Amino acid sequence: MPTRALALFLLSLFSVLGRAACPPHDFAEPARIRIQGDAVMIVVHATATHDARYSAKRGVDEAVRFAKNNKIPVIYLQDDTPGQHYYMADCHPDYWAFSQGGEISFDVPPSHLYIVGGHLELCLSAALHDILHQWAKKPPRNLTVTYFMDAIYSNGKLVDPAEPFYGDFVKFMNVVTYGRPGGEHWPKLSLLETMGVIIREDHEMLYLKQVLPRWDRTFPPAYRVEMQLNDSVKKVLRPAAGWHPPTLTFHFVDSALNLSDMPRPHGN
Repeated sequence: MPTRALALFLLSLFSVLGRAACPPHDFAEPARIRIQGDAVMIVVHATATHDARYSAKRGVDEAVRFAKNNKIPVIYLQDDTPGQHYYMADCHPDYWAFSQGGEISFDVPPSHLYIVGGHLELCLSAALHDILHQWAKKPPRNLTVTYFMDAIYSNGKLVDPAEPFYGDFVKFMNVVTYGRPGGEHWPKLSLLETMGVIIREDHEMLYLKQVLPRWDRTFPPAYRVEMQLNDSVKKVLRPAAGWHPPTLTFHFVDSALNLSDMPRPHGN
């Protein structure tokens, strides 16, 4: 790398790593978390403790900005890792909630969930399972989960070695983790980076289907379930009877930067 480019890179890196963490804050008691409106954003463990590359930081910051611009409540989940490692630029969510493993201990009544942070295969998955379990107990309605893929970090453990892109995935992971200690602490990449390795949309859809929470164990057959990648044609995962059955939609979007200033209509 040229000397000047290296200097700029290091300056940028140190400015991120050296920025002040959010000041001390209290956690809201679960019963006091009251979410108003029909949408909410939950940020799961946006911390360098689990995402040492800061692979999802820019995406998280843009997602929070999108939520606030559209008056969508924002909730940060924090575990017991050091607070100075949490890397959100915005220190003023509507609520800070303690969650050790991604568990959701408060009511989530809105029908549109924006989910960011991580860890895709662990804490984020736990949060989604808890929320889907809540939703399934409520009266039938259209529901949407929107994933901002540049704001979610992953260890890629669900990439099947039998897939044709597995070799490219391993090469990419080896590059971004080169020289770093092994183990769970380091090897993370954003979900969007995983899509960049997979490339083919049909393969991307198959992979994303595997990372979904187990909706089939939660939602009754009366619900239609579908998945969409950005603005592609929706893929029906399970049909339902009737002309307009209640629909659960999983919508994967590259980045909050890809959306307009207003959130998309639910179920559309």
